Amino acid sequence: MTGPQSGITGFFEELKRRKVFQAAAGYAVVAWVLLQVGEVTFEPLGIPSWGLTALIAVVIAGFPIAMVLSWFFDLTSKGLRKDPDDARAAAADETVEPKVSPDVTAVPSIAVLPFEDMSPAHDQAYLCDGIAEEILNRLAQIENLRVASRTSSFRFRGMPVGAGAIGRELHVAAVLEGSIRKADNHLRITTQLINVEDDFHLWSSSYDRELERIFDIETEIATHVANALEVKLGTRSEQECCTTSDARAYEYYLKGQHYFRRMGPRNMAFAVQMFEKAVTTDPGYARAWAALADSYATICIYWDAAEENLAAAERASARAVELLPGLAEAHVSRGLSHFARRRNPEAIAEFETALRLDPNLFDAYYFYGRVCFQQGELERAAKLFEKAEQIDADDYQSPIFLRQIYESQGRHDEAIEAARRGVERAERSLELNPDNTRALNLALGGFASVGDKAKTIEFAERSLAIDGENPDTLYNTACGFALIGEPERALECLERASLRGMAIAEWAENDSDLRSLRALPRFREVIERLKHQGSNGSS
Repeated sequence: MTGPQSGITGFFEELKRRKVFQAAAGYAVVAWVLLQVGEVTFEPLGIPSWGLTALIAVVIAGFPIAMVLSWFFDLTSKGLRKDPDDARAAAADETVEPKVSPDVTAVPSIAVLPFEDMSPAHDQAYLCDGIAEEILNRLAQIENLRVASRTSSFRFRGMPVGAGAIGRELHVAAVLEGSIRKADNHLRITTQLINVEDDFHLWSSSYDRELERIFDIETEIATHVANALEVKLGTRSEQECCTTSDARAYEYYLKGQHYFRRMGPRNMAFAVQMFEKAVTTDPGYARAWAALADSYATICIYWDAAEENLAAAERASARAVELLPGLAEAHVSRGLSHFARRRNPEAIAEFETALRLDPNLFDAYYFYGRVCFQQGELERAAKLFEKAEQIDADDYQSPIFLRQIYESQGRHDEAIEAARRGVERAERSLELNPDNTRALNLALGGFASVGDKAKTIEFAERSLAIDGENPDTLYNTACGFALIGEPERALECLERASLRGMAIAEWAENDSDLRSLRALPRFREVIERLKHQGSNGSS
């Protein structure tokens, strides 16, 4: 980041940005017209000759006044307004004056890029992502501002592409980028808001603070960006924000989220460790309790539904709801803990509570749809997945489930289109997290449904190589192989899958992807064996 401009060049750039030259040209035109009118009309009207002299003197005296006004004020579509940088100068530590002032309000939209890790050990990716995402989430609360999703903007991480080019690809008017350098407990954060149209800075700032001030920094950055875009940033209650004032607990929470998004049993185990540290550091941290419950529930649903994991999910979710009953995410976590135990009515009640608290909460719609799908309520599940996809246009899971539902309903063309959407988004997600077996598993089913056998096998083998004992991987690769006419490989994967962590037998009997296997005696043998395992302690 560069500091404020200095010297003659910087002064002339500042005159240009504040439209002083434009004001001077306009004043000169108006003055010339007035003098021409005076010269032609004063004598016929009987005005003494000194009148024209007085007019010239007034015009000359008015020039510096007009220039001073043009320095401090802008004439906008909303009237005469004070220069926005003057109004914000006291708020930032080091604010760079923007070179131009384009009308970004015409298209109020922004993308927040992942912040760059400038720390000596380059080990602060979780912090960079967490701060950028928190700013993104705060900006997303602004009613009249369109914010590109995390998946869309974060996929440009590390790519040699300028902010302007990224903004044009994402169809936004501005791009926020930044970097973080952390040494011990000290943070240096630099940010800059780029106007996509001309690649000039709208605003930039740097912050030198201790880690404990991280919440203030996030708020300041979001506020400065909102001011630069001439939109109003609403205030957020503690229930909607971090629910902690402990920076260390927040740091553990961000580390946990970093692992949680990568999916897979190993990453989820690391996520549990980080969230456990967060709630130990701050026992009143409701969002961390909810995230801990989500991690345990995810382990139960996909990999290992051991009683200790089920109980841990239940305890953590109950604690989150107890601490903040108005936190929608806590009720989703509570619903997931019920879903893991197959207590579907209780899960549905929690998801509906979450949606009453936050009608635009993606997770509530998505997991509500999962429950309905498992119960065979396909029409209801389709509506919930469609709503989830509407909320998060980069989600790959909902369209993949919709593909299965549409196929079961005979809506083949819609199923193919949903599969293509899901595959495209899963591949974008894998650019961020190449080891995300969840994205690999769902994408391979999408490839199979559109007839791409080579891609189906490629993704199946990639997922099996990463985590070949993962029941979710084994089940989904079985579906993919069944769809492309590889029944033996499909049954082999299905036999290796365990009921621990997934109600595989229930899904397999009703899953349209496995339709080609149902007439095979070996398929029935596998299903009966899985059911028998379930009746002997697994769930």
